[in-house]
Amino acid sequence: MSADDFSLPQLNGIDASFDGLGTESIRDAPTTPKSASDLEQVFDVPVMVSAVLGSSRMPIGDLLRLQAGAVLELDRKVGEAIDIYVNNRLVARGEVVLVEERLGVTMTEIIKSDD
Repeated sequence: MSADDFSLPQLNGIDASFDGLGTESIRDAPTTPKSASDLEQVFDVPVMVSAVLGSSRMPIGDLLRLQAGAVLELDRKVGEAIDIYVNNRLVARGEVVLVEERLGVTMTEIIKSDD
């Protein structure tokens, strides 16, 4: 079968639309203010939140020799912001806080995605 066996329609100068959608862009559609209630459908969707204090790189042999009480040096300094991930995507930075005998995180900076 060659390319000459079938032809494609010529669209030059024709207003092409799909399923009656016309040529308007979604960006041209009127917008209404959004509120938290607009997101109610996703309120129960579970996400994984991780607060990363720092990281360290070592050979497996050294890792296997670690025992209870061993100190693992991280790549962050005391007082430096920690990274907060949601579903493995960096979304914020923050500080570790103590809340009623439990560790918590206060967000100090929201990271905007370029996506």
